[in-house]
Amino acid sequence: MNIRRVSFDHPDAVKLNDQVQAEYAVRYGDEGDVTPLDPSMFEPPVGLYLMAYDAQERPVATGAWRTQDENDEGYSDGDAELKRMYVIDEARGNGLARRILAALEDDARAAGRVRMVLETGDRQPEAVSLYTSSGYEPCAKFGHYRFHESSMCFAKAL
Repeated sequence: MNIRRVSFDHPDAVKLNDQVQAEYAVRYGDEGDVTPLDPSMFEPPVGLYLMAYDAQERPVATGAWRTQDENDEGYSDGDAELKRMYVIDEARGNGLARRILAALEDDARAAGRVRMVLETGDRQPEAVSLYTSSGYEPCAKFGHYRFHESSMCFAKAL
């Protein structure tokens, strides 16, 4: 697998983002994640968007982080927020999510961020398992879905 930086509005990123949104819609019975996002949020040095490609150059996984600092949505100074972690069905079980997660953590740390935070949901047990087995612990809710009952927030010191 080849993991490389792309922009959030790259056609392959848009394709996989549409797929993960469709999965969220099925799991939660809604329109997917409506957190406002802009491509500039994932441009170094304030963020990073990664895409994994298989041997045939097909996009198979994504992950990103963006800078967050203290604000009225519950973030703290020095936060890096994990976004758009996704692996297509056919590529799951190969450790891609862990590789992308480690690369994102390393990049955020190098950018001076001190804590990685993420929001997931109670209908994504495989995501919760990935994060808790990677050292993430439950934290106070933050972000767009902080008032939703199914929202689960986690953090890890970088």
